[in-house]
Amino acid sequence: MVEFYIGTEVINELPVNRLPKFYSFGVPTYTNLGDQAVSLAQKKYIEREFPEYQFIEILEDDNDEGIEVVKKAIRPGDIVSFVGGGNMGSLYTDHEEARRKVFATFVDNLTISFPQSIHFEDNEHGKAEEKLSQEAYAKNPHLFLIARDAQSYHRMQTTFENKVLFTPDMVLYMKSVKHEVKRSSALIVLRHDSEKVVKQTTVDALRALLSKNSSVDETDTVLDTVNRITPANREKLFREELELFAKQEIIVTDRWHAMVFSVLTGTPCLLFGNSYGKGKHAYFDWLEHINWVSYTDEDDVELLQRQINELKQVEIHEYNIKDDFNQLKHIIQLNSNKYGF
Repeated sequence: MVEFYIGTEVINELPVNRLPKFYSFGVPTYTNLGDQAVSLAQKKYIEREFPEYQFIEILEDDNDEGIEVVKKAIRPGDIVSFVGGGNMGSLYTDHEEARRKVFATFVDNLTISFPQSIHFEDNEHGKAEEKLSQEAYAKNPHLFLIARDAQSYHRMQTTFENKVLFTPDMVLYMKSVKHEVKRSSALIVLRHDSEKVVKQTTVDALRALLSKNSSVDETDTVLDTVNRITPANREKLFREELELFAKQEIIVTDRWHAMVFSVLTGTPCLLFGNSYGKGKHAYFDWLEHINWVSYTDEDDVELLQRQINELKQVEIHEYNIKDDFNQLKHIIQLNSNKYGF
């Protein structure tokens, strides 16, 4: 039986009412809080900016069954979407296969691929997956792809025939949060997957460097304290993660969303790259002007020490990137106007 979520409430049948629907497919249940924050931010964006729509989330676990149920209920003017993040391409084929099915099914409605980074590997596997995605995406003339970094924007334009937009990652739509806590430690937040490129010698040097002045904890944005996350417990876990970040004097990470959490909490952050540059490019596209976060490819310990010391000294300032979401806002407004919502 399919689980649909409206707010934090789970239902097994779609509501029957006259409200236009905004269907969000691909909502994760795995424990990566970065991806969970993306789906939470999408929900908040639509509910705040377009309250005329009833926002309905479909878990990725229920993708195939959810498609069949929505096919029977969808009406002209309803919007279909697929969750954003960093998994468009050949590295995470389960997500890409689910995305293809959604895009190729709802070809008569406005379809939005929320902000993504894209990476099809330059090998036989990557080229085969790319062709499958091209065929699926091309079936939908109403599909808008949204890139969250300039590198992905250009790759989407050259890979697909669909319209491509350019906005920040959805989590940057979230309001910054001030925590009245004392910052007293350092936090290393590094990947443990195929995207990791930071050398272990660099990690060891950083750990030794940071431990000279404060206690050092190591974590990941992938939780091991829970087995499953849904819209029912997602926001609580996200808020707890922000509280953890707010207690730190410095964050050292190669995870894009760990840097975003640092932005939201005003926590100094040094960002390293991943295997295909999604964090680096998104940083320079949207966040280079924010004083308390910085990007580095450095592995010289003295230079890293200098960068960290400089970050700890900066003052927090106001920032506002809400207007950077205007391309997304425009296509939804056009749909609302067309159907008189």
